[in-house]
Amino acid sequence: MKGEIVRYNSFDNIEIPGVLYIPHIATEQNKVPALVWVHGGPGGQSMLGYRDDIQYIVNQGYAVYAINNRGSNGYGKTFQMMDDRKHGKGDLDDCITSKKMLIDTGLIDPDRIGIIGGSYGGYMVLAALAFRPESFNLGVDIFGVANWVRTLQSIPPWWESARKSLEIELGNFNDTDYLTSISPLFHSEKIKKPLLVLQGANDPRVLKIESDEIVSSVRKNNVPVEYIIFDDEGHGFEKIQNKKDGFTAIVSFLEKHL
Repeated sequence: MKGEIVRYNSFDNIEIPGVLYIPHIATEQNKVPALVWVHGGPGGQSMLGYRDDIQYIVNQGYAVYAINNRGSNGYGKTFQMMDDRKHGKGDLDDCITSKKMLIDTGLIDPDRIGIIGGSYGGYMVLAALAFRPESFNLGVDIFGVANWVRTLQSIPPWWESARKSLEIELGNFNDTDYLTSISPLFHSEKIKKPLLVLQGANDPRVLKIESDEIVSSVRKNNVPVEYIIFDDEGHGFEKIQNKKDGFTAIVSFLEKHL
């Protein structure tokens, strides 16, 4: 399934690019559910090209918009810095306003749009469910940051270049008031939509406890929560069987709730 570069104007008229994948079964008479796919980072980028995870989901009848929200790289320094120390705000609103673009295609069911992402994208999933709780029908969080305080303060010393980059993005690592304000874990009581979490047990970047705690906390809301842990994976799933299990678990979750 080939993707198409699609741009739209966000809430403040900033042009937001992304890659749109529409399954063959989608027509104006047969509208399909959709997912807004948020890349990792901060500062990553989704590009045209084959991705096994996206292709699998699209082949099951779901549209996917791989958004390059403000803060993504590849579009100039000004665009990349638009989310610095503003995470979970304009970047999140870009994801939400992309729903209108999807609906305007005439091929998407407006009542069946979810959000999915890994790492920073997983954070955006949790932020969407916590800070804009009515915006998406569900969320799929793939090893996403739930608690920025712990994630930043647990960066090992040999990741000095990553630390400097994140200090530009997120500011002073000791500013716990700000980091708490943007961390979904501390606002999890607001999450009311179904949530699937996938996590590698050996992840050195987003520690397993991040997912453990958000799952435990959201379950207290009597919300459908599914949690899958891969004991032999780190930050990213590499083993073929784990990919198969993860992809099929995502589609099964979508079938239940979207």
